[in-house]
Amino acid sequence: MKNLFKIALLLFVCNNSFAYGATGGASLNTRKSIHLNLPTETDPNPKKKNDTKDKSIINDKNATDIIIEDSGDSYLAEQLINVASDNIGSTYRGGGTTKDGFDCSGLMYSTFNQFNITLPRSSYEMAEVGTTVDKENAKKGDLIFFINRGQKRINHVGMVVEVNGDDIKFIHSSTQSGVIISSLKESYYDRTFKQINRVLQ
Repeated sequence: MKNLFKIALLLFVCNNSFAYGATGGASLNTRKSIHLNLPTETDPNPKKKNDTKDKSIINDKNATDIIIEDSGDSYLAEQLINVASDNIGSTYRGGGTTKDGFDCSGLMYSTFNQFNITLPRSSYEMAEVGTTVDKENAKKGDLIFFINRGQKRINHVGMVVEVNGDDIKFIHSSTQSGVIISSLKESYYDRTFKQINRVLQ
């Protein structure tokens, strides 16, 4: 009898709660409501933060990238300049072709060799490679030659790294300062300049 009474009482309570809730009264349903962060008409920014329609921004810039400012510059020339410039500060060493020390032709030989371009080993022989061009037509990557110390033939070589009007800058390994960048406007190099050769076509 007790069980029957409990069942009847339970049915009575449930029926009354559903009826009361349907008429606008309080409901016995005490479960917590789940709030979804859905956009509303009053939401000033209805777009979700993780909207899959957003375009991904790819960062493809690296510290080692070479930026070519002039569209007329050869990309290979820029690469050669970059490789040679990594040796700035290396000491001068006769016959040297490594960061432990370079002579002038050794710097050019090792730089071009990294791009499978084999140059002769001496500056005098290098002067016979490629096409001779006027100073006014010099470009990055050209080889620049000098005759110094009272010599009768070419005995020094560098590579053009910048042309700004009549100012030509070149990287080379000097006997006193090692691998540096110099300018043809410097009196010593202006006086000893011999020719410019283009080996990149």
